[in-house]
Amino acid sequence: MKKVKIREMLLAVAGIMLVGTGVAFNAASALGNDPVGIVYDGIRNAASLSQQQLGMASNLVNLVLLAGIFFTGRRYVNVGTFIYIIPYGLFVDMGGKLHQILFPVRTLPAQITGAAAGCLLLYTGVAMYITADIGLDPFTGVVMVIRDRVRREYRVVKVLFDLGCIVLGTVLGGKLGVITVITALTAGPVIQYFSDLMKRQIKHTKKPQ
Repeated sequence: MKKVKIREMLLAVAGIMLVGTGVAFNAASALGNDPVGIVYDGIRNAASLSQQQLGMASNLVNLVLLAGIFFTGRRYVNVGTFIYIIPYGLFVDMGGKLHQILFPVRTLPAQITGAAAGCLLLYTGVAMYITADIGLDPFTGVVMVIRDRVRREYRVVKVLFDLGCIVLGTVLGGKLGVITVITALTAGPVIQYFSDLMKRQIKHTKKPQ
């Protein structure tokens, strides 16, 4: 495993927090889960867990995916991968509570605002985690392994992978909605754009003045 710097660690942890909060916001908006969230929600439903136990369901899914990545793409497993799994469920639960505070009444404008915020948090968080480069989260790790196998761009593989997640999550009972479709079509390109932007910014700040 590569040596991890404090700045990379902080960037990764911040990314985890944003991703967990974004997933919780999307779930609480009741307009459909994002492709990752719908798998969590589907597993939660299949395991007869309550909505408040979404964080527990996400941890179970991530542990299973981590085991798969360890044997198929071990280079994507690093200290950051384990750091991701440990607090992720907690951040999802905290995000759900934050959504209740910010949007105590469920109206359509509140649902749309919460879902939009959830998507932005999710995309930004994943991009931050990729940029930190200290080990990927399990879902992104699976996408990267598939990308390496098929030799296509991340954004293309991400869209196809998300469509597969939607099918699986829906079959298991996860909530499907407009946010599911929007995130499936936009997550890959937007995350790649944010990630490239962050990498350029970091590279610029490292240049001698």
